[in-house]
Amino acid sequence: MRLLVVEDDPDLNRQLVTAFTEAGYAVDKASDGEEGHFLGDTEPYDAVVLDLGLPVLDGVSVLEKWRRAGRKMPVLILTARDRWSDKVAGFDAGADDYVAKPFHMEEVLARIRALVRRSAGHASSEIACGPLLLDTAGARVTVDGRAIKLTSLEFRLLSYLMHHKGKVVSRTELVEHLYDQDFDRDSNTIEVFVGRLRKKLGVDVLHTVRGMGYCVTEPEEAGKG
Repeated sequence: MRLLVVEDDPDLNRQLVTAFTEAGYAVDKASDGEEGHFLGDTEPYDAVVLDLGLPVLDGVSVLEKWRRAGRKMPVLILTARDRWSDKVAGFDAGADDYVAKPFHMEEVLARIRALVRRSAGHASSEIACGPLLLDTAGARVTVDGRAIKLTSLEFRLLSYLMHHKGKVVSRTELVEHLYDQDFDRDSNTIEVFVGRLRKKLGVDVLHTVRGMGYCVTEPEEAGKG
């Protein structure tokens, strides 16, 4: 899962990036509206944290431009403004949720998890696939109740596939959503991570669709290919 943080306060920007990174996300950051708009317009994100009071280009304008361009990623607005009119302006511009400063970091993390879940069509914080269970709130993976220890990238890969359960996801899409902008991306490493995941999970739910990508499917629904 890949996030974008657009916040001009350097300390808060750093705190948000650190919190999301520690929670298992790949995170890009921007400190003004122009840079934030460019990233959100050219890179695929699973969710965006966007401040309204940005220099160069304000957050509402950034959001309006994204939505007019057809960018559909969920957006959580952060702002020190507490007037109802500012909240309405944010929602009318296309925001999906809203948190006013000061805030508790755990609340922001929970709201982002909920936005990512809902955008992928999941209502619960737990996503199941046969005996495999992904707890998005606790960042835990279990198989038949047994905890599975994964590296950060393995968890990120499995989480993305589980959020898109039943859908064939290409290597390119996985690379775009697993790594931040500065990472030296290599689609060949995806096959290595998939192999590791299969061994650790020990259950037949992660499948290769030849020539297309990978898919997490209920064991009884899996095809022979």
